[in-house]
Amino acid sequence: MATAAVEERELLKTISWFDGFVVALANPSFLITGLGASVLGLGGWGAVILWTTSVVIGALHNYVYSELAAMFPKLSGGIAIYAHEAWKKYLSFVGPIAAFGYWIGWSVVLSATGVVVGFLVQAQFYTSSAAAGSSWNHSWQIFGQSIYFSFPIALTIVIIGAIWTFNVLGMRPAVWVGYVTGGLLLIPLAVIMFLPYITGDWHSANMHSNLNWHSLTGDNGIKLVIVWLYVMCWSSYGMECCATFAPEYHDTARDTGKALRVAAVFGVIVYGLLPLGAVGTFGDQNITLDNYLGSFYATTFHDILGTGTGLAILLLCAGIVLAMNTATADGSRALYGISQDGMTIRWFGRLNRYHVPANAMTLDALLNIVLLCTYASDPIGALKILVISNLGYVLCHVFATSGFLLLRKDRPIKVNSIWVGVCGLLFLFDLTLLIVGAANVGLAYGASTRSTVVPSILILVIALGLYVYRVVVQEKKPLQLRLPAATMPEEEAAIGMPTSTV
Repeated sequence: MATAAVEERELLKTISWFDGFVVALANPSFLITGLGASVLGLGGWGAVILWTTSVVIGALHNYVYSELAAMFPKLSGGIAIYAHEAWKKYLSFVGPIAAFGYWIGWSVVLSATGVVVGFLVQAQFYTSSAAAGSSWNHSWQIFGQSIYFSFPIALTIVIIGAIWTFNVLGMRPAVWVGYVTGGLLLIPLAVIMFLPYITGDWHSANMHSNLNWHSLTGDNGIKLVIVWLYVMCWSSYGMECCATFAPEYHDTARDTGKALRVAAVFGVIVYGLLPLGAVGTFGDQNITLDNYLGSFYATTFHDILGTGTGLAILLLCAGIVLAMNTATADGSRALYGISQDGMTIRWFGRLNRYHVPANAMTLDALLNIVLLCTYASDPIGALKILVISNLGYVLCHVFATSGFLLLRKDRPIKVNSIWVGVCGLLFLFDLTLLIVGAANVGLAYGASTRSTVVPSILILVIALGLYVYRVVVQEKKPLQLRLPAATMPEEEAAIGMPTSTV
């Protein structure tokens, strides 16, 4: 009797720790797109202090996550999968909520930062397209929802299509995109971070603070600090993306941890020095709603070098494209990982012939095109998109840090025991950001909190619905609040789970 052989596709081990670090070079692009808005709300010194604080806390998270990556070297999907593994024997619903929260946090990078490229190119090279009578500008009403089209939106869609193409062709093409765009990004970063002090363009008089550090409840006091730390962690915690590619490193146990730690050090340097150099040169009093998305960097670049405004714009755009490339690679693997772990529909868990999760990448691309046409009609729309995604992303970190505390009861840990206490503090910090920050997030962008929190919660409800569908309809199993979980590597082997190297 003939039998059919089914090919089981797996993620290929094609990258080194340095490749993972290059992927994480996207994070300064998130800082570039978010710095101007933070200066508007916090002032120069306020922004510098909070960005530096946030990235140091993000680096501490990375060290904890390097231990989790060593526990689960064969699992794709990063910190959301670690949260699921830790929580599933206590509450099975944590996994799909954490995973979709993580995915949406990374996925929206395509639209939220991509449209910044569109506005930068429009302002520098194609100003006529912004005129009210331009043939580029259109709007429609569909089922009561306003749909927009403009030159920045069109350019962003083209970039999303190009990024999608490179990523579906395999991990190596995606990494090479990262090398090229990451190398270009380092040029304006170095100019702004170091040269102003040599040329004499940096002045302390350009730095002010809008914060009242003595006020606990006022809109410019500690509450505003917590809100902005809540918004900033979408960017400054993003170095954890190195863990998402764990199964694709040549030496998973060694390379994952090294990539996470090196990315954390690089992030602390950039997030500390870039805001200080940029704002101290340009002046926080000169940042307005017209230039806060990034065009003020071009003026800063020109002030330092005396030329090169157009070049600065192109280099910044290259860095933002790097961020979009990383988001496609990272977000798609998060969806793939949660599908492989049975937390969402099977369609997301399929790999194409190049051994990458092309179905998940396609969903990312389509979702972001929808977001572009509904939210990104004006510059403040990019910030709205980020804020909508942030609740799920911070919630994922809450589950991941608490998950480390749960796992260390059952598994030996390599890190010093003091890190258990550090992780406990990180959990409490993230939980505070989630509760206080999400409840008052409207302070960061001048709109109602409800307009962003409701869509955030809706995304998580959809995640639960897909989980129930996977279990009840596709797997034809009863829904369980708790799932069996191995406590030691030998138990994993016995029940068919991926074996940890710890």
